[in-house]
Amino acid sequence: MSTMKKLALAVLLLVLNIIVWSFATLGETRDHVKVSFLNVGQGDAIFIEAPNGNQLLIDGGRDQAVLRELRKAMHFWDRSIDVVIATHPDADHIGGLIDVFERYNISVFIDSGNIGDTETYEYIESLVDVEGSTEIEAQTGQIVWLDEDVYFAILFPDRDVKSLDPNSASVVGQLVYGETKVLLTGDAPKEIEDHLVRIYGEELESDILKAGHHGSNTSTGPFFLQAVSPEEVVVSAGKDNRYGHPHQNVVELIENFGGDMRSTAEEGRIEYTLLPDGTFLSK
Repeated sequence: MSTMKKLALAVLLLVLNIIVWSFATLGETRDHVKVSFLNVGQGDAIFIEAPNGNQLLIDGGRDQAVLRELRKAMHFWDRSIDVVIATHPDADHIGGLIDVFERYNISVFIDSGNIGDTETYEYIESLVDVEGSTEIEAQTGQIVWLDEDVYFAILFPDRDVKSLDPNSASVVGQLVYGETKVLLTGDAPKEIEDHLVRIYGEELESDILKAGHHGSNTSTGPFFLQAVSPEEVVVSAGKDNRYGHPHQNVVELIENFGGDMRSTAEEGRIEYTLLPDGTFLSK
C-alpha cells in the first residue's frame, strides 16, 4: 500500500472514531449541570447545560467572541440552543446574540421587556421573528425548566420595565439544581438588589453569585451579599478594561463577607460542575 493510501486510511479511521465517539456520548447519562461563564471580554455570557442536554444561554457579550466560546462549551455538531435570555438591551449583553441567532436554532427567546433604542436591539428583534422563536417577556414567578430537577427561576422584573434604565430592568434569576443554586443578576444596581432582599430574604442564598454590572460599585451591595452569602462570586469583565472593573471596594466587600472572587478577566472562561447535593466543582 502506498504512503498516500496509508495516510488517507489513517485519516478516515480517525474521522470514523470521532464520529462513533460523538454519537456514543449522545446517549450518555450525566448527573451534573454545567455552568460556563464565557470569556467574552467586557460583557456577559453564561452557558448552562442540564444533565439531559437542554441548554440555556444568558446574554451573548458584545461581538463574535461568544461563538468562539460556545464552540468550546458545546459539541461541535450542536447547532441549537433551547433557550436564550437577554437580561437587558445593552450592547455588551446582546451584541453577540446576532451571531448566535445566525449560527444556532433558538427555540425560546426571553427578554426583560425593556425597549432598546439601538440598531442592534432592532436587528435581534427581527432575527427572533425570522427564526420563529417563541418570544417571552420575563416576569417574576416564571420558571424555565431545563430538566426534571433543574430550573431557572425568574425573580425580576416584577413590574413593567419598558421605560426603566436598562440596567435597572435586568432579568435576575436563580438557577436551581437540587440543593445547589447560582444567582445571576445581569447589571442590576443596588436599588434592585435591595428590593429583591426585601421580597425574597434568605431565599436568595446561593452557592455562586455573578456580580452585577461586571463588578462595578453600582452593584453587589453589602445588604445583598449578606442575603446571598455565596461561596464564590464571579465577575465577568474584560482584561484591563477602561472602566476599572471590578472596582476595588467591591473586591474588598466580597472578601470581607468570606466569598472567593473569580474573574474572567484574569482566568478566561470559568466553568462549574454543579451536583444536586449543594456542592460544586470548578476549573
